[in-house]
Amino acid sequence: MEKLNINNRRYLGSKNKLVSFIKEIVENNCGEYESFLDLFGGTGVIANAFNNNEIQVYVNDILKSNYCSYNTWFGSEKIDTLKIEMMIEKYNNINLKNDNYFSINFGDMYFSKNDAKQIGFIREDIKKKYKNKELNKRERDALITSLLYSADRIANTVGHYDAYRKNIPLKDCFKMYKLDIENNENSKNKIYNMDSNKLVKEIQTDIVYIDPPYNSRQYSDAYHLLENLAEWKKPEVYGVARKMDRSKIKSHYCTSKAVKSFKNLIEDINAKYILVSYNNMGNKGAGRSQAKISDREILEILEAKGKVKTFETDYNYYTTGKTDIDEHKERVFLCEVGKKEKKYELFIAEESTFYGNVKSPINYTGGKYKLLNQLIPEFPMQINTFVDVFCGGFNVGSNVSCNKVIAIDNNKPLIRLLEMFNSKRYFEIISQIEKIIKKYDLSNTYEYGYTYYGCNSDSGLGSYNKDRFVNLRKAYNGCTSDTEEKDYMFLALIIYCFNNQIRFNGKNEFNSPVGKRDFNNSIRNNIKNFCERIQNQEIQFIAKDFENMKENLQDDMFFYFDPPYFLGQATYNENNGWNVEKEMKLLDFIKHIDNNGNKFALSNVIEHKGMKNNILIDFVIENNYNIRNLTYNYNNSSYHKKDRESLTKEVLITNY
Repeated sequence: MEKLNINNRRYLGSKNKLVSFIKEIVENNCGEYESFLDLFGGTGVIANAFNNNEIQVYVNDILKSNYCSYNTWFGSEKIDTLKIEMMIEKYNNINLKNDNYFSINFGDMYFSKNDAKQIGFIREDIKKKYKNKELNKRERDALITSLLYSADRIANTVGHYDAYRKNIPLKDCFKMYKLDIENNENSKNKIYNMDSNKLVKEIQTDIVYIDPPYNSRQYSDAYHLLENLAEWKKPEVYGVARKMDRSKIKSHYCTSKAVKSFKNLIEDINAKYILVSYNNMGNKGAGRSQAKISDREILEILEAKGKVKTFETDYNYYTTGKTDIDEHKERVFLCEVGKKEKKYELFIAEESTFYGNVKSPINYTGGKYKLLNQLIPEFPMQINTFVDVFCGGFNVGSNVSCNKVIAIDNNKPLIRLLEMFNSKRYFEIISQIEKIIKKYDLSNTYEYGYTYYGCNSDSGLGSYNKDRFVNLRKAYNGCTSDTEEKDYMFLALIIYCFNNQIRFNGKNEFNSPVGKRDFNNSIRNNIKNFCERIQNQEIQFIAKDFENMKENLQDDMFFYFDPPYFLGQATYNENNGWNVEKEMKLLDFIKHIDNNGNKFALSNVIEHKGMKNNILIDFVIENNYNIRNLTYNYNNSSYHKKDRESLTKEVLITNY
């Protein structure tokens, strides 16, 4: 009879085809080493490649089914292979009439009824013999492993247990295979069945190999049936797929917490080298297949730990047959811990991993993110220097294709924030905001969820955060000088305030009230994508009034104006923020750049709630400028809610 080896199993993300590639990286770059940890072991094929009498191998996985396999192949107990093979032959010749837990729950679905009876009986008998001390632990796990591998070979699935194929005639074809086990003691090896983030705090090794889940596909969902069979606690199962409760073995690496979990993991590792397998899925493939951690994030986290090299090879990515992905690469990152003399610069000239328009994390009143698809096609095809006057949250300038951007706004704290996004690493920003959250005891639903604070997303977090937010606001307004700490406090206030909007009173004090939301995953992603985008652009930020550009006009400059609207009543028009005098100064400046031969585009409103901006209308007619109508209304504004449906004519005015 054919004997099975460790690699004879279907498994999502299996690295069986990458073994030689990974070994070559280690042999050529890691020098001498005595220990190797396969932290997210999966099938265990990588650990197996390094398993010899000279290297101490550690292997870990959170799934019990994988742990049984590790003990089979890498365990240190002596094993009677002849006894195991005789038991397998006996199991293959049994005839059963009675149903059992396994046949009741999985028969005529994943297996024929008779095959399910046989699998359930075998598993119960293994448990009985281990309890009666007829088997030691490794012998028990070897039989369980044989049962798992053999059952998986004939299962009525497409490679995982998220579902079974319906209307398929199921034949009785189960047989239990013998295993190709070398009868050695593997005395140096250690096997774990733990959360990886907890294990690295307890272990020291020369090399750590990390192959975390890539996407939202939970392994506990894909292999729930095999996990049930390995544990054999006979839990209640439910749903069409007959899944058990898997909440305790869900992975953060398949959720929005993947990046933070990976960062914490790397920080806690005690090793000479860290080897990370990941791929370039980015935004390719189906939604559930898209990678949760970008290459840039991996690099930033690893660079904080040491010197990084990257290696890549072509690799066929697993799909369920509905997605055709070209040019898929498996990337391996090697970090030499503690070596930081040379910064890794792979991504300086590389495009953002986020495709399409990015949204500014600053919800500035009148922001043009939702109008980008109307605005940008109206701009000239070729732009050398894009001058974003009244840049606000910088939604437009960050998304325009050009060689250089000059971003101008007279709001100095706002410009300092934009400069911070342009110069700081994403994780540094996140870390500083989390420190402020902790210092002022603000809510953190990203970490704990809404129920922890006695509310839900509808009622919001205002009641919990109100006094804490006021304390932060007082501390910010009390800062008399511009510092980096004050900038982070300003960003925290924006995140936690009403509608994330910036508002200052006549004393130049931030006075927005507390909002319903906190530092959630959406805002974190906006910060990440925004930083990634603008850090790949040449940008100059200027905290001055627009008129200062008069002396610095250049022929290659295209000007985009998004001023406070003269007819508007938003926060920037409070405290006499925008008036007739300022409107006239702006129009004079626009005429000046027009006379200089520069092209411009001006966003504005010519009619609002029955009022018309006759100053602007006359200016357009007098100079024969072009008007393009825009179709977006700011219906989320808190101003005059009962008049939200009133006619507003928003336009783009150009001299071309």
